[in-house]
Amino acid sequence: MSSSVREPEVVSGPFPPASGRVFLRVFPSVMLPMFMAMGDQTIVASALPAIAGALGEVERISWIVVAYLLGATIAAPVYGYLGDSFGRRRLMFVALAVFTLGAVLNALAPSVTMIAASRFLQGLGGGGLMSLSQALIGEVIPPRQRGQYQGYLAGVAVTAAAFGPVAGAFLAEHFGWRAVFLINIPTACLAFVLLARLQARPGARKEGWNFDGKGLFFFVGFIVPLLLALEQARRLDPAGLQIAAGLAAFALVSLALLIRQERRIASPLLPVALMSQRAIWTAQAMAVCHGATLVAMVAFTPLYLRVMGLGSSAEVGYALLTVSAGVGFASMITGRIVTRTGLTMILPSFGSMATTGLFVYLSLNAAHMQFRELLICIGLIALSMGTVMGVIQVTVQTLAGRRMLGAAAGSVQLARSVGASFGTALFGTVLFATISATDPAAGRLFVEILQTGAGALASLDEARKAVLLGEIAGGFRAAFLMLAVFTACGATLAWLNPSRRI
Repeated sequence: MSSSVREPEVVSGPFPPASGRVFLRVFPSVMLPMFMAMGDQTIVASALPAIAGALGEVERISWIVVAYLLGATIAAPVYGYLGDSFGRRRLMFVALAVFTLGAVLNALAPSVTMIAASRFLQGLGGGGLMSLSQALIGEVIPPRQRGQYQGYLAGVAVTAAAFGPVAGAFLAEHFGWRAVFLINIPTACLAFVLLARLQARPGARKEGWNFDGKGLFFFVGFIVPLLLALEQARRLDPAGLQIAAGLAAFALVSLALLIRQERRIASPLLPVALMSQRAIWTAQAMAVCHGATLVAMVAFTPLYLRVMGLGSSAEVGYALLTVSAGVGFASMITGRIVTRTGLTMILPSFGSMATTGLFVYLSLNAAHMQFRELLICIGLIALSMGTVMGVIQVTVQTLAGRRMLGAAAGSVQLARSVGASFGTALFGTVLFATISATDPAAGRLFVEILQTGAGALASLDEARKAVLLGEIAGGFRAAFLMLAVFTACGATLAWLNPSRRI
């Protein structure tokens, strides 16, 4: 077990002599696959109404999103594990091929059920693209310079997630919903060309290496029921809550068996011994909190704007672009600071504290926020949150060492994905439960606004409309306050992390 724990790598000087040439050779090759994988998590959301209108099966339409998330969450640590053994560039080609095949099958699918199945396949490729992109940066860039590159990648990831719904809506409206999937094919061809420019490096597979099949079985038995339980819990249906409880219990049993299995073998799928280090497990817990907060904010900010009548479709786009620009800019600045000074956790420590205060402010003013005020607030939140993910990746990869870069990157991506699922499910649960508990009429109006738009308010007099919108705002107040709890936990974990400098 102790052999899995590596000493931190030797840190090089501030900049390598050929940093410009390294950037041009490496970054585009890993940036495009990351952009594709992250963008595909959200690009389909805007096309769901068009898909439902064309194919029916409205009751199963959410599975198109859930299936990709399931596949990506399962695949991220698996590709990282295999990349460490067989070579990360080689596995990146495999992940890209699986992702592209899934996109083609999506575009040809005759039913929602078939799209969900092919989206799961595409997610199996997308999860590999995300984790291997992070690991390839660590493979060719010295530890001190990784902060700068991870900052770039974090900016790319958030930009892709925010750009996805805008691109999806445009493609579905002008070219049909199948174009949302077909756009991946020319992009994947370019990614294959760029990836071929990277130098092939051998893996670190030892003689007698065996694939951790039992670990994968228990891992799937943990992740799939967990994500399905979160999906069921979000519906607030009594029968669904019972199913969610059963799935959660099954997931916990699988987790216990997974940990037992990973502690017993020499080449575990998940590096449990490595993850027991305080600096690593606190960083991974930070990734859970960050994923929960950021993805929930991106997912529900358009909903808040629409229901509260704060912005048009164009202004929703401005809000999402503000989030991506803020996180991207702050991630790049944070990366440069890490490269110049070697400071790491001090940046997300203060950044997460600022984010907590901003979410509290947003919660207190949810009922009477104006669009410009909201835009400034979420812009500042995005800047504060941009200090986190790049530092997490640098910290975990540096402590993991060069031989376990893939497993380290995969574990961080797994933590972020689980956090994203948990955060969006909990935000939706708190939002709908608070509104319905306050006034069932407000809950019905909320659903009607989502389905028909602002026209649902036309039959109400001004006094009654103000009361109901105030009660709906109370639901958002509680949900935003919940996000403040997540970021406060992230700030606490950052202060407790002993890795302050590389």
